[in-house]
Amino acid sequence: MGAEKPTDSNTPKSEAKQADYDSKSITVLTGLEAVRKRPGMYIGSTGPRGLNHLVFEIVDNSIDEAMAGFCNEIKVTLNKDGSATIEDNGRGIPTDPHPKYQVSGVEVVMTKLHAGGKFDKSSYKVSGGLHGVGASVVNALSKSLIIEVHQKGKVFRQTFKIGTPASKLAVTSTTNKTGTIVTFFPDPEIFQETTEFSYDIIFSRLRELAFLNKGLNIKFRDERNGKKHEFQYDGGIREFVDYLNKNKENLHSTIYLSKAKDNIELEVALQYNNSYQESVFSFVNNINTHEGGTHLSGFKTALTRTLNSYGEKAGITKGFKLSSDDVREGLTAIISVRVPEPQFEGQTKTKLGNSEVKGIVDSLVNTGLNTYLEENPSAARAILEKSLNAARAREAARKARELARRKNALESSSLPGKLADCQERDPAKSEIFIVEGDSAGGSAKQGRKKEFQAILPLRGKIINVEKARINKVMASNEIINLVTALGTGFGEEFNIQKVRYHKIIIMTDSDVDGSHITTLLLTFFFRFMKPLIDQGFIYVAQPPLYLVKKGNSKRYALDEKDRERITEEFGGSQGVSVQRYKGLGEMNPEQLWETTMDPDTRVLKQITIEDAMLADEVFSILMGDEVEPRRKFIQDNAKQVINLDV
Repeated sequence: MGAEKPTDSNTPKSEAKQADYDSKSITVLTGLEAVRKRPGMYIGSTGPRGLNHLVFEIVDNSIDEAMAGFCNEIKVTLNKDGSATIEDNGRGIPTDPHPKYQVSGVEVVMTKLHAGGKFDKSSYKVSGGLHGVGASVVNALSKSLIIEVHQKGKVFRQTFKIGTPASKLAVTSTTNKTGTIVTFFPDPEIFQETTEFSYDIIFSRLRELAFLNKGLNIKFRDERNGKKHEFQYDGGIREFVDYLNKNKENLHSTIYLSKAKDNIELEVALQYNNSYQESVFSFVNNINTHEGGTHLSGFKTALTRTLNSYGEKAGITKGFKLSSDDVREGLTAIISVRVPEPQFEGQTKTKLGNSEVKGIVDSLVNTGLNTYLEENPSAARAILEKSLNAARAREAARKARELARRKNALESSSLPGKLADCQERDPAKSEIFIVEGDSAGGSAKQGRKKEFQAILPLRGKIINVEKARINKVMASNEIINLVTALGTGFGEEFNIQKVRYHKIIIMTDSDVDGSHITTLLLTFFFRFMKPLIDQGFIYVAQPPLYLVKKGNSKRYALDEKDRERITEEFGGSQGVSVQRYKGLGEMNPEQLWETTMDPDTRVLKQITIEDAMLADEVFSILMGDEVEPRRKFIQDNAKQVINLDV
């Protein structure tokens, strides 16, 4: 059951002799060797994301037991010794000997790739662990793993070291429970960056799983800091939508629809609020389908058709045809389907391809939503008037774009006048600094390497897109300059293939105003140009706060802690001078280059979105209309450094 990977030697093809390539040149990776050789193929990366993914691989096995109706409680514990423990009250992994391998089912599942009950439809009709590789991959990437199975009145236990059995499966005691307990220690040889699990990332995923699996109880404990939380949502995805909209002004109560057909189960929950953004999330067998797919297409088609049909019949739209974008303004929705054999496509394999799902979703949303609108005319009118206002704003934005295009066509260059562009034309080798103010912009222009670095100064703070419709956003000169410089267009016309720089670096002062400008820019990118974040093109520069000197030596400090450390290294305070920079404009071009712009010495923070729902919530709280949630968020997080790396 091992994976075989033929591997050529490193000799260039032109230099290699035919005789050198024989059976000895082929490397066969048997069993779990393949996983340790190329862990990224199985868990995405060996950084923090891949590390936390190990927990989810084991949890997914427990979730599959819950979806099959055999488990209603899962416990996840992050232990002080660096290990993680996942316990469920399911049936327990089979302990009897496997007919082919003549070892226990536990050992087969823990040591063989593509082994498990996921391939037997009588065991699991629907599964989130699609490839049956989860447990064995976690085992392969752990320095040690202990598994305990409660089954048939007995407790079975087995230990493993780096994926290999360190003991036989043995009965250790009796029990009146059923279920599986897995404890594993991630291998620092694989996870060299960190072996410390993230409470926040695991918390967020467990909460999501509890929402998606109505009534399932998930207990989460972090023994490292004493934090603990219990998730159980008897309302399922209806409560999910309520949670996502808790800081927004909603137009009606949450609509919930459910249907099963041809072994495909579907749930949809949706609610409109008074914001100008959409928050629509789709799932297949508990997997977040970031790239959408047939279930999302069916939902969008039905939503547009149903609202247009009802609006016309009720005399609200009066011949005005709403677009798909119009009817999704201010919409929060969860689409969750359970499919026996999902077919995934797309770059990250998170796009559903099953064509039959589209029709089922379309049919349910059309009939269910139409019934709701008929029975709730005041909510129906509020939704349709919201969509009509969005349509009018979109039309105004379209006219503004056309006017801008005509204006640009008459000019010799369509790039904004304030942009100091770079000479390089390959986007992969080009970077642009978005700089706060003309003063810093001037220093940056003089200090940059114009061969590959472009500078775009912004005047003041850009519009808060969380509180503005698209036509207001389009009317902002700073936004137009930014969009034109990047070359992608935005909103409906956004095309990432046209991006002119693969490093888009926000460079602002290290003060409150600078942080506010950074947040405004990140909100704009998140709401209108999210693929730039997804592709890893957005960065935030980290200019130093201090210049520390002693004699002829000088060092730059990013923050107060850094300053204290450098001062100590200089031998304390005698003869040490400290200069605090109030802003980028105070640095001369040479200082700005060597501290913040030189690729060899600068510190950049790459903006990533580990959890789109958490990012959506944070931007809504910080930049939205509701004051009370923002005050509470700031009070709760005041003692921490707010990390924009969401």
